[in-house]
Amino acid sequence: MQTKISVSDPQQMVSLLGAGDEILKLIEKSLASDIHVRGNEITISGGPADNALAERVFAELLELIQKGETLTADSVRRTVGMLEEGTAERPAEVLTFNIISRRGRTIRPKTLGQKRYVDAIDKHTIVFGIGPAGTGKTYLAMAKAVAALQAKQVNRIILTRPAVEAGERLGFLPGTLYEKIDPYLRPLYDALHDMLDPDSIPRLMQAGTIEVAPLAYMRGRTLNDAFIILDEAQNTTPEQMKMFLTRLGFGSKIVVTGDITQVDLPGGTRSGLRVVQEILEGVEDVHFARLSSADVVRHRLVGEIVDAYAKWDAAQEAPGPHTLPASRTAHGRAARRR
Repeated sequence: MQTKISVSDPQQMVSLLGAGDEILKLIEKSLASDIHVRGNEITISGGPADNALAERVFAELLELIQKGETLTADSVRRTVGMLEEGTAERPAEVLTFNIISRRGRTIRPKTLGQKRYVDAIDKHTIVFGIGPAGTGKTYLAMAKAVAALQAKQVNRIILTRPAVEAGERLGFLPGTLYEKIDPYLRPLYDALHDMLDPDSIPRLMQAGTIEVAPLAYMRGRTLNDAFIILDEAQNTTPEQMKMFLTRLGFGSKIVVTGDITQVDLPGGTRSGLRVVQEILEGVEDVHFARLSSADVVRHRLVGEIVDAYAKWDAAQEAPGPHTLPASRTAHGRAARRR
């Protein structure tokens, strides 16, 4: 069967096709239906279900164009992916949801998983963003924190990370205390510079409106009217995680981010991020947002690398025909200790 779509605005048709028809070629590769364009008319040929999907893809892409978006290969792939999953959320709404804007640059979720993560931050007091590198866990949490501060929903932003990673301890690093902790906190400073006027950041930090500090500095405090982000939480111990979560005061919100596949704790030490999922799953107003390789917004290969490592890890854990049961191996004994 054939379905025809007419695009009345010539400029919209140009945007839909892309330079050298690159967007059209990508749409054709992504869909089972045959796509033919002549003038302002798009002809879709294929089975009823395939044509219905193609129609929805074009409708969503045209809406993105009408909202002022420039179509990219990434936005086309994500639009097709969301529609194939049959999600309730519309791609045009997900991909144009603004969190914060500065100097013409807008920060927004780029995947359905990221949009749900951002929505969860709005709805819940404590949110755990768990997923692989490149899924925007920390960056989006930072954007929500800045937006909350600008809207006067909170009085301050507190950003923290464990200060022990890859076997290095602060005492062995050269320089003053601030020079020692700077390498651990630098990614948080970099994100802040994307979201705020760089000249205002020292002033806000001096006034205590923004605080960036190692996790150890949180002990003994009660944090009221604050947006608190714990980054790299996979490198906390269960005791540190409990200490951090119990800092929560009135009018505050906590976002905890981490990747449980990249734990740098000494051997035999359980990750606080792993343990807390067992303890707090199902507790009211606590939400676990789990992102995956589908939510990676770095180079396309990053998502494939994440998947490849996950498959390799699963294969290593699966017992072979001549493998001793875990309970009879040194690894099994270590696993039980963990």
